[in-house]
Amino acid sequence: MRYLICYDLSSRKEENMASERIKFINHAGRDILFLNFVDCSTDEVLRTIDEAKQIIGNQPEASLLTLTDVTNARFNEVVTEHMKDFTTHNKPYVKAAAIIGITGIKKIIFESVMMFSRRKIHVFDNMNEAKDWLATN
Repeated sequence: MRYLICYDLSSRKEENMASERIKFINHAGRDILFLNFVDCSTDEVLRTIDEAKQIIGNQPEASLLTLTDVTNARFNEVVTEHMKDFTTHNKPYVKAAAIIGITGIKKIIFESVMMFSRRKIHVFDNMNEAKDWLATN
């Protein structure tokens, strides 16, 4: 006799959204922590930041290569303040960082976050350029 067991995963999808947005990828033999903020609402951005901080904070100092994609992510004042805190928190753990998706008003926000955190995150137009640059650092 066979039993079909069904689970309602719809409530878990939103719960696991941040986990799906943070993962290690390998490019040219180098591990890169990919932070995927593509199409995130402000609430999703905040949840993803919280989870990423935990993951990054558990890594050895100066060991991480990070690639962040903020294409079509929603930003407001609260998100901007969290981004400032996030980039400052990550500074000891990150060896090199790249970001894509910086357009429009995000350029101003990005510059503000960089000044506040005193970080140098390299801006690229596309994913492949960013991954290639990270793989050489």
